[in-house]
Amino acid sequence: MSQRNDSGKNGEERAVLYLTHRGYTILERNWRIGHKEVDIICTDGKMIIVVEVKTREAGCELPGELIDFRKKRNLLRAGEAYIRAKGLERELRFDLILVSGVGMDVLHIQEAIQVFD
Repeated sequence: MSQRNDSGKNGEERAVLYLTHRGYTILERNWRIGHKEVDIICTDGKMIIVVEVKTREAGCELPGELIDFRKKRNLLRAGEAYIRAKGLERELRFDLILVSGVGMDVLHIQEAIQVFD
């Protein structure tokens, strides 16, 4: 496995720990539908939350630059497909978790797609 893949997996692990320690329940990891993949799907008890995880070295892009139009569209479609596939009737939220630096610091941006559109 490449160093980049290792870094991404470590970032996702850090994001899962962060979310579970804050009371979120992890429903899926690396959930796929067609060519679309969602890093984490979780719930806070009220909403279904689709989480994109980005792992970067220190000094990376601004959060809004990390999810391009195509990725946003794919996340929206995958989230809607997940709700349909599971027969859920809950509101969807799309978050971004940025894991960065040697200390694997976490920046959690709720409603990231709406914030940076």
